[in-house]
Amino acid sequence: MSIDAARPTINDVAERAGVSRTTVSNALNGKGTIGAETIERVRRVADELGYEPNAVARGLRQSKLGVISLLIRPLESLDTAMPEGVDYFLRFAGSAALAAMDHGYSLMLISDPAKPGAPRSSLAADGCLVESPIRNDPALTLLDRKRIPFVAIGVDPDRPDDFPAISQQTERDTFLVLDHLRESGAQRIALVTGTDENSWNALALRGYERWAAEHDMAPLIRTLDETSGVEGGRSMAHELLAEASDRPDGVYCLTGRHATGFVAGAIELGYDVPEDLLVAAGSDAVVTRTSTPSITSLDMRPVETARLAVDSLISVLEGEAVDWSSKDPTSLLAIRDSTTRRGTATAAPA
Repeated sequence: MSIDAARPTINDVAERAGVSRTTVSNALNGKGTIGAETIERVRRVADELGYEPNAVARGLRQSKLGVISLLIRPLESLDTAMPEGVDYFLRFAGSAALAAMDHGYSLMLISDPAKPGAPRSSLAADGCLVESPIRNDPALTLLDRKRIPFVAIGVDPDRPDDFPAISQQTERDTFLVLDHLRESGAQRIALVTGTDENSWNALALRGYERWAAEHDMAPLIRTLDETSGVEGGRSMAHELLAEASDRPDGVYCLTGRHATGFVAGAIELGYDVPEDLLVAAGSDAVVTRTSTPSITSLDMRPVETARLAVDSLISVLEGEAVDWSSKDPTSLLAIRDSTTRRGTATAAPA
């Protein structure tokens, strides 16, 4: 993406469409008496050029608005922006807002600007952060086409090298969790991923398969829709633990709600967690910290990651060179009761 490329103007649209500036303005704002064919041609050309006719966007081309937008992609697939028991997004957004203030900017939370009917105001920002983009993410495509600077937190799985991104080390984190489960006594470890087509799910799966191959273990993989939450995890426990021929004694659930439900389901079936079954989560959350037993989880450090992302975007906006290879927030493993068998030492809970 060329950050310095000139943004298209109304003159560019008028020249390509073969009409006057006034016709362009009227066609895009629903004014005057213009034929439908001309309106369609003008709007098509404006879209192809990435021209934004609203007043806020004109201001954006001329000077700094002092606004950063934030798209938290996982919330687009959930049924609520505040999923119960999950505080990652709240912590990330809060930290990003405060980091933006430190740089003299405000933070604006937006939904997917590429969705049909999305308000034009969702693109009225100096730059954008996109958390956990999906495969071939249309929001990244739109931002790139509109020449709006952005930074992704996590790469687009289909275009990992195409855009500026904070590359979370999910494969490394997966090895960290699986090694811990094995060292804690698990011999047959299952992986439960989500269904969102983002790099978190894709790279965790790849990391698990690599780890399983290195340890001569046949993969045992299940997927659960992120919206299924705790109940989905509970149902998965009943499914996996009923398979007598290939029953796991260790389970790694990527989402905290799935892990919490899995523990609840295992206990319903008479399992002692952690004596009979070890369970870990790939994302720390309120539910993993407060469940009984508390659940060992990866703290992906949303506060630190958000600040790093904002600082990186500001560098992009100011034309500074950014070493993306150094943008690597290190996750921490919070070891709790779900993987600490009686008679073994436990780490202080995070």
